[in-house]
Amino acid sequence: MAEVVIEIGEKLHIVTRRNFAEDLRRHFAGTVEAVAGGLVRLHGYTFVFNPNALEYRRRPEVRTRIFNLGDAQLIVNVISSQVQVDELEYRMQDGRLVVTDGKRFKLDVNEFGASH
Repeated sequence: MAEVVIEIGEKLHIVTRRNFAEDLRRHFAGTVEAVAGGLVRLHGYTFVFNPNALEYRRRPEVRTRIFNLGDAQLIVNVISSQVQVDELEYRMQDGRLVVTDGKRFKLDVNEFGASH
């Protein structure tokens, strides 16, 4: 029997790796609604990089997306269960790009090449 790594109710921050410099920079943060094998269904928000403003912006609409966690294009981070996904935003802090809820949670995303 396979072990369950991700559980319903957990919160994830997912970065989709780019293949080319001009590819859209897209991240997703959401709450796990279902898990089946390597698939996970998340309810949350898409963040897209706006090259004109040099910043990530959250799309206003809530989305439900399904990700294959075995996809090498994805970088998956488990985030604190106390984080309210609708409060997440991207900020520069001490010269580093972070996603934060403005309270206690902060995830440095520079190692993914997301900072400018």
